[in-house]
Amino acid sequence: MADGATQPPDLDPSTVGSSAADVSSDSSSAKVESFWSAPSAPQPKSDAPSPGYLPPVSPPEKLTVKAVGGADSAPPVVASSRRSSKWGWRALVSFLAGAIVMGGGYTTSNILAGRNPRVTRVAEVESSVGEATTELTDAAGGNVASGVAQVLGPAVVQVETNVGLGSGVIYGDGLIVTNAHVLAGSDQVRVRLSDGRTLPAEILGAADTVDVAVVSVGEGLDLPIAQLATNETVVVGQEAVAIGSPFELQQTVTQGIVSAVARPVQDPSTGTITAMIQTDASINPGNSGGALADAQGRVVGINTAIQTDGSAGSVGVGFAIPIDTVINAADRLVAGETLESGLLGITGGQTTDGSAGVQVIEVTPGSGAEQAGVQVGDRILSFDDAPVTRSDELAGLVVAHPPGDEVILEVVRGTENLEIRVTLGAK
Repeated sequence: MADGATQPPDLDPSTVGSSAADVSSDSSSAKVESFWSAPSAPQPKSDAPSPGYLPPVSPPEKLTVKAVGGADSAPPVVASSRRSSKWGWRALVSFLAGAIVMGGGYTTSNILAGRNPRVTRVAEVESSVGEATTELTDAAGGNVASGVAQVLGPAVVQVETNVGLGSGVIYGDGLIVTNAHVLAGSDQVRVRLSDGRTLPAEILGAADTVDVAVVSVGEGLDLPIAQLATNETVVVGQEAVAIGSPFELQQTVTQGIVSAVARPVQDPSTGTITAMIQTDASINPGNSGGALADAQGRVVGINTAIQTDGSAGSVGVGFAIPIDTVINAADRLVAGETLESGLLGITGGQTTDGSAGVQVIEVTPGSGAEQAGVQVGDRILSFDDAPVTRSDELAGLVVAHPPGDEVILEVVRGTENLEIRVTLGAK
């Protein structure tokens, strides 16, 4: 959904439990174009933004850029081969409120740092690409993006498969995290380092629902490791730098800001809603799996999707999966664990009187919410200190927690403000 567009109301109880195809709205949203097919008609508006998940770039045909300047030169032409594929997903289907709030498709939080000895944590080991505690600038012009590129760039790689190309971030000893859709359909993976070397890679795991995958190039290679901004607060307006390989252009650096946080973005293939970071730093096909960094050169997210106005390129509305969500999912993939999200156990919707928060429409019998005392009619204002104004926002936050996690709901019941601790259940 384009910024500034009017939000449609949350679903009423009669629509909860319908399939995505059964839910519709009279409003139209910004177009989300397939990267592999002709433009389509405008799609129905949804509670969640409409993401065009960034497809891998097909490698066989190189990018062609015609020179400009001089009397005989033509306007610049950019062309790249694009395979006919379903990777360029088009529009979002409408939001199915209850099913996602009550339980989603993957797990994330509270993975112990010591669980995977191959993973470098900022709190334990200084990043091998430089300690970043203050804003980075280059020596020449005080440019933040240049400083971030020097510090983080060596840890951002190009992921090459037999079906396409994307980006990745080295986050542990020989471990590289990327998007699952970059690897989909491939049986051969190579990683091109920032210095031009290529290494064969093994897929350790991929989760379509969270769109996270991990590949390994082997231990003991002394590769640069990115510094991760885990357990850090990302705020609207802070600087954001994207590094990746759009259209096969390795080590491309773009700069912008964080436009929004906890933005609910629905994967139209799986229906999973993820709370993502929105940025205006330019990202395009091939950026998938690459780094979104802060001004200190720390990775705050993995670039995954864009929203378009009908074109096939970035218009400044991009989405990155928060690094905590990514790394916690990656840890479970490396450990060979199943990816399951926790179950809150409510159906939520828009408040009937227009007040802030998410109205509890139904409480699932036997769920963590019921056991904690959540009641129909309660208004949920926040989830673990994160404000919620719509049910899809709440859905995106719930899905980032595994079963057994304890979360805190700030609830209004009548004239009382309550703090309710809920232990999430399993589906």
